Amino acid sequence: MAGFRSLARQVRDSRCDLALRRYSLRKCLERFAPYGHRATWDHLCSRAGFDPEDRSPDPARLVAALEELEEARSVWLAYEAEFARRRKKEKHDGLRRPGSVDDWHRLTWGGFGVAWCDDPRVHPRAPLAEVLRRLISALEREPGDHCPVCGGERLTWRYDLAHEPSSGPVCVDCGIVVPRPVLTPQALAAARRERRMLVSA
Repeated sequence: MAGFRSLARQVRDSRCDLALRRYSLRKCLERFAPYGHRATWDHLCSRAGFDPEDRSPDPARLVAALEELEEARSVWLAYEAEFARRRKKEKHDGLRRPGSVDDWHRLTWGGFGVAWCDDPRVHPRAPLAEVLRRLISALEREPGDHCPVCGGERLTWRYDLAHEPSSGPVCVDCGIVVPRPVLTPQALAAARRERRMLVSA
């Protein structure tokens, strides 16, 4: 099974058939897809300027989409390396019980679904790397009351999500499932109330 870097080389290789280059970019999303496979693909296509169903997109646009994905992946890999160093030190110092951020991180190891978007057509507009930087920054500070990615104030609780956890607060504006550790108890309660209001309306 080819790894991310091997697939990225195929996307860039002008000697490869265009269909293979597009396929290789799609396969990269099996290794790293912050919004989930379908939403990340939709995001990359819209930012690079080709239709998600286009079977023969401009090769330069494919490479532009790959570059955005690679930049985001390097941001996430740096975070994971720092996370692993921190946990190793904590274990050495006798802190064996992980916190809520650690529980969340365990579900997103490798970068799949870091900022899960259950609706593949609703996702942040900012570059992937910027979205991940904002999310990481939120994980490293005190919890807040808004979406850490877009600053949106409307969060609603959703059930039956196609990713773990199977329920959680979703930003109405940018579509991400907001990691619970970045929100205050009051914000989580407000998201549940918002859900009840939408259901009863």
